[in-house]
Amino acid sequence: MENRNIILIGFMGAGKTVVGQKVAQELGLKFVDADEEIEKTAGVAISEIFSKKGEACFRDLETKVLESLRDSTNLVLATGGGMVLRPENVKMLKQLGSLVLLWAEPSVIFERIINETHRPLLKVSDPKVEIAKIINYRQPIYQQAADFVVDTSGLGVDEVAEKVVNYISRRSAS
Repeated sequence: MENRNIILIGFMGAGKTVVGQKVAQELGLKFVDADEEIEKTAGVAISEIFSKKGEACFRDLETKVLESLRDSTNLVLATGGGMVLRPENVKMLKQLGSLVLLWAEPSVIFERIINETHRPLLKVSDPKVEIAKIINYRQPIYQQAADFVVDTSGLGVDEVAEKVVNYISRRSAS
């Protein structure tokens, strides 16, 4: 059987973690959150990595975590929103499994994450403008990397998880 790993990519607040947990539960797979793995590896919170060592150091840690998962099977991986920014990461992710882009409109993202304080890229004067700017830059990168896209804007976790499970089931059957 081919690699059953499911890789969830997309911007922060698109639902990668909650959907990933649900999909893993439904399919009997292990759930891995890349950001949690980075925090375990570094021994500090992501916000601290950003503030003390910068984004480049964080991106290096993302790549290291991805390398550590290279031989993993039967898992659902929720990536950080910027993991696909490095072409070598996209290549490793594609070797690891199917990339499912969870997409949401910038206004929806803003509403979902406005009260979260652990988002280092949004520690700016106008987070709404920053979200739109980052999403506009990343959208073509996400689209190019993705094998399948689910717009989560108007959907609940169960509905999104069902779409992902259905896609994986169809892919496995073909």
